Amino acid sequence: MPPGQTAPSAHRRFVIWPDKRLRTPAAPVTEITDETAAIWTEMIAAMEAMPGVGLAAVQLGIMQALAVVDASEARGEAVRMANPQVLHASVQLREHDEASPNLPGVWATISRPRAVTVRFLNAGGEWEERDFVGLWATSVQHQIDHLNGKMYFDHLSRLKRDRLLKRAAKLR
Repeated sequence: MPPGQTAPSAHRRFVIWPDKRLRTPAAPVTEITDETAAIWTEMIAAMEAMPGVGLAAVQLGIMQALAVVDASEARGEAVRMANPQVLHASVQLREHDEASPNLPGVWATISRPRAVTVRFLNAGGEWEERDFVGLWATSVQHQIDHLNGKMYFDHLSRLKRDRLLKRAAKLR
């Protein structure tokens, strides 16, 4: 390994659908602690290993309302969020192919607001409001769904959702 680089951190295994934790809302975080910072670090390692643009703690079986998002091209710009909530969403929608390591091998095109304003507790323990647009907005909304016990395929019609889950079951 070249000098100055560190080995990627290990992370817990992804919880695999239909584990009931993926349908359970995460517990709110009351304060940002060293343990919170360690969980965010583990989540970023898991997100980078996928590779993906976001991760919610429940995806690793950690039932706390924690999420990370990094849709930057260069990477290394992860936003750490506790208790994220969408305050405002644009009327204009954006379609994007979404997937989850919790349901490997399948994906679906999901339509979500193109831009959102999100309020969250940041790494410094302060409440912050931030605007997210494009892929950032899609990823933030995807993570908030996870924290609320929802999966991306819940945005599909019943027929499309059933087909997707059937395909995923065949792959297992």
